[in-house]
Amino acid sequence: MEPSREQRIWQVVAAIPPGQVVSYGQVAEMAGLGRQARFVGRTLGMLPEGHDLPWFRVIRSNGQIAFPLDSDAFRRQVERLTGEGVEVVNGKVSMARFRWQP
Repeated sequence: MEPSREQRIWQVVAAIPPGQVVSYGQVAEMAGLGRQARFVGRTLGMLPEGHDLPWFRVIRSNGQIAFPLDSDAFRRQVERLTGEGVEVVNGKVSMARFRWQP
């Protein structure tokens, strides 16, 4: 049986190495979903509590974290990224420096 769209997204996100990031669009493309970046965001937003998928390594194509600056999700994502050595400045990550290119 072929993996579902969600499973393909999870496989791509699980493969992102520590200290690297990708955009929602990159995940969609790598999962064979074309330009379905929003679907990737919705899928990651529905992950169950307690999962271990590194969702925090997925950001906007311009390097910006998608959550509002004053939200708990934003703070969690920044904390996890910086814990892996990814520099976050004013809510943005340098895609030139930290983008995963398999």
